Amino acid sequence: MLDDLASLEAPRPIVVLTGGDPLKRDDVAALVAHGSGRGLAMAVSPSGTRLASASNLEAIRRAGARTVSFSLDGASPATHDAFRGVPGSFRWTVMGCRFARQAGLRVQLNSTVTADTVHELPSLLVLAQKLGVSLWSVFFLVPAGRGAALSPLRASETEQVLHFLYEAALSLPLKTTEAPQYRRVVIERSQYVGGKPDYVGPLQEALAAELRRLVPEPQRSARGHLATSRRPPLAVGDGRGVVFISRRGDVAPSGFLPLHVGNVRSTPLTELYRQSPLLQAIRDPDRLAGRCGRCEYRRICGGSRAQAFAATGDPLAEDPMCPYEPRLASD
Repeated sequence: MLDDLASLEAPRPIVVLTGGDPLKRDDVAALVAHGSGRGLAMAVSPSGTRLASASNLEAIRRAGARTVSFSLDGASPATHDAFRGVPGSFRWTVMGCRFARQAGLRVQLNSTVTADTVHELPSLLVLAQKLGVSLWSVFFLVPAGRGAALSPLRASETEQVLHFLYEAALSLPLKTTEAPQYRRVVIERSQYVGGKPDYVGPLQEALAAELRRLVPEPQRSARGHLATSRRPPLAVGDGRGVVFISRRGDVAPSGFLPLHVGNVRSTPLTELYRQSPLLQAIRDPDRLAGRCGRCEYRRICGGSRAQAFAATGDPLAEDPMCPYEPRLASD
């Protein structure tokens, strides 16, 4: 599969070895070295366990990895360990981030937002800064699989969090996962005088106030990333520039959209990506239904296909986590 991806012209894909815990594989460094040697950008996403040691992280850097990503879903051991169900996970994750930085690896931090953890976002941002994180990826809960037992935000609350993240992007480069409407928010905010609407909602105000308390405005401006972080992120999402390959080789549009389009053991991934009817449909904004299909932002957002599928069983349905009402019936 790595050789198949390496056959593509530059820029070649980024390959993220995830899990479970990829550090449980004895050959993870060999896989990184093979992909890196073929010109692929190799990244690893370890779990917050004892395996995220200084020696293991140094080994994957020597093999050619340049980036690792860790998941941190709460700003304290109590919150994160309860979310993960593993006592000690917070401490191991924080240590893993520090070991990775010491090894010369870039660190991405992934945080899942739920109704129970949303108020910790400002503290998580501050912690990410202290850990030297290069990118913060904020995941919006898709209520599927084990995630169905958790409490997602309502659509109006998701919108408010996205407006908060627009402000938070002054402090740390960030992106969203399963909330592509952040691209719309960035564009809309750039059109307001001063970049700020008169009012968004109480959740956004509470999060922004807490961030101002933790990180005063002058400090945020001094270390800000306005030039890069407030551009609309790339229109990459489920099946559009991203696919998920399971440990059995099954290919799906993403890990949150469990619809298999083939298996890399029998069909090259490059062929599946180009020719799968499902992936082709997802990449065609004119195939989207409901508000997403009528939306003037459908070509740069397109809605979360995973959120749509989790709510309706139809991956082309409108995204229920976006409250935006399209202004135009058609382009």
